[in-house]
Amino acid sequence: MAGHERIFRPFHEGAPMRLNVDREADALYLRLDDSKIVESEEVSPGVVLDFNEANEVVGIEMLHLSKRSKAPAMDFVELEGVPAA
Repeated sequence: MAGHERIFRPFHEGAPMRLNVDREADALYLRLDDSKIVESEEVSPGVVLDFNEANEVVGIEMLHLSKRSKAPAMDFVELEGVPAA
């Protein structure tokens, strides 16, 4: 990120977000929208951000998920919604 300011994309109503947990790859991927990915950057070991043409974060990948979570299995994911202000 040297010399670049990175921002998360603004919220767009109706834009689908998808969460994919791949047990074989031991990875989690959160896709914030369907915009084209033009660049990816590993921002810390095993954490990769995907950016669109507007330099907004549109995807987040976490590798080695089983080493990051104390949960015995990845069978349960809890999602919590935050009400709009």
